[in-house]
Amino acid sequence: MIKCIATDMDGTLLNSAQQITEENKSAILQAKEQGVEVVVATGRSYDEAMFVLREAGLQLPAICVNGAEVRSPDGEVVATNPLSKAQAKEAARILNEKEIYFEVYTNQGTFTDDRDKGITVIVDIFSSANPEAPVDVILKGAEERFEKGLVHVVDSYDELFDNDEHQIYKFLAFSFDDEKQAEGREALSVIEGLALSSSGHSNIEITSEKAQKGIALEAFVKERGLEMSETMAIGDNENDLSMLTRAGRAVAMGNAGFAIQAECDVVTSTNDESGVGKAILEVLE
Repeated sequence: MIKCIATDMDGTLLNSAQQITEENKSAILQAKEQGVEVVVATGRSYDEAMFVLREAGLQLPAICVNGAEVRSPDGEVVATNPLSKAQAKEAARILNEKEIYFEVYTNQGTFTDDRDKGITVIVDIFSSANPEAPVDVILKGAEERFEKGLVHVVDSYDELFDNDEHQIYKFLAFSFDDEKQAEGREALSVIEGLALSSSGHSNIEITSEKAQKGIALEAFVKERGLEMSETMAIGDNENDLSMLTRAGRAVAMGNAGFAIQAECDVVTSTNDESGVGKAILEVLE
């Protein structure tokens, strides 16, 4: 019996318009009414995740920034797994040397040193998750991050690295140049204690090796006296694999790539067809 459900957001819970459909919302509420724990597990920051959840009228616990931060339904920080400042500085040095743009996710928000490139990064993530979506819709969603104050612009990331008030959760690095991106991955892989994953065709997500969705979900489930065998995880991309491979029931979205689908027990409908809602209703009594 499934007692906990973890769902990714982009390309999974969210449709191509970056919204939670009524079918998905209804299924989540039905699950909660039956005593099933529902948690979102996302690469997004808490603010970016909550922006969408609040619009849908949902209040859920959240595994944010790939597991670098875990929040209770009322927003309380219950766990963090940041990069060390030494790891962050070395990763930044490598990315700058390779001329790869990156954003920095911290406990104080998400930061960029180039607004235009910041928009390009999110367009890539949104379009990778929603290849059929109109470009103007995707661009609007990317620009909204800045308009709503979800991303902040700084002159230099040193402002974050040299400030003890900022815990460094994640780098989101981006390059259209496949060779450059591969070189960046290879160079970053030698830094001890890092986890590298991806949420789009052209990006690299860099976190602490302890900040992975699967590890965070395992701890979340254990704290509630449950087992991973009683957990269903739903996702569509590489950064979901750590939880999909640990869950008792792994569900791939219909829009997920073949490599992701091959790792899962079930393939549901696409995110534009409310695949999450369908997957949830299948396991409810």
